[in-house]
Amino acid sequence: MFPTNRPRRLRRTGVLRDMVRETRLDKSDLIYPLFVRHGKGVKNEIMSMPGNYQFSVDTVVDEVGQAWEEGVRSVILFGLPEAKDDIGSEAFDDEAAVQMSVRALKENYPGLLVITDVCMCEYTSHGHCGVIKDNDVDNDPTLALLSKAAVSHARAGADIVAPSDMMDGRVGAIRTSLDEAGFSDIAIMAYAAKYASAFYGPFRDAADSAPQFGDRSSYQMDPANSDEALTEVQLDLEEGADIVMVKPAMAYLDIVRRVKDTFQVPVAAYNVSGEFSMVMAGVQNGWIDRERMILEVLTCIKRAGTDLILTYHAREAARLLG
Repeated sequence: MFPTNRPRRLRRTGVLRDMVRETRLDKSDLIYPLFVRHGKGVKNEIMSMPGNYQFSVDTVVDEVGQAWEEGVRSVILFGLPEAKDDIGSEAFDDEAAVQMSVRALKENYPGLLVITDVCMCEYTSHGHCGVIKDNDVDNDPTLALLSKAAVSHARAGADIVAPSDMMDGRVGAIRTSLDEAGFSDIAIMAYAAKYASAFYGPFRDAADSAPQFGDRSSYQMDPANSDEALTEVQLDLEEGADIVMVKPAMAYLDIVRRVKDTFQVPVAAYNVSGEFSMVMAGVQNGWIDRERMILEVLTCIKRAGTDLILTYHAREAARLLG
């Protein structure tokens, strides 16, 4: 006899398909990454990331205003300094581009959730994520610099700080510094499982953060490792992380699922620059349907177990979601 169970019965109409949908992507899931720098009236397009820009404080306020109207309620800021030095001192300067942008955005959009990336690579002359000793990042002295940057961001009004450096112990150091400075309510979103990935290339153009020698494999994770991601996440949670992140997203959905299933905590995934640019290259060549691809990519990231998605598609996805 023909099977009595016919799964197609529940796929026949749009209304019914929607009713039985297991995963729902919402505008509130999206975090919009933005690059800020000094100046006025600056809006420099990033050629390897079509439709993305480096903004000055005034133009980032305009950009966020448009995103706000489309339903985007969360942003993460990455800064470009006026000048670089060997310790990335502008990262913890209260008048740096990120700190100025945080103040301007909170003044103009009090309901906006503002997250700040905490790292040194954009600010150091060598392009690495901390203090250099013997041609490698010296872990422990770097923690003090990261902590100073996080406290500076909190003073400016950031709601969440997001350390992306992958130094051992940095979440605990930042948590202690925030608490001692009176910012115990500021949350930490830790880049907990950040892989040494080839997908970061366009970001390094955007943030002018390519390392001047070597690579970051001594502190970012080996793409071949999965169990290690759980160790990293557990350590960050024990040190006080409120949200943990997997980066990149698309090629690491298995990691997202393992993290969510193991820890049952808020999980973010970063749909990174290389993933974005591959989609856009396919669109520009007429190989793929832009709107369907964007929503499919983000829905699959959500389905894998993420609660928050950092994505350069945020504005377009918000418009498509209505």
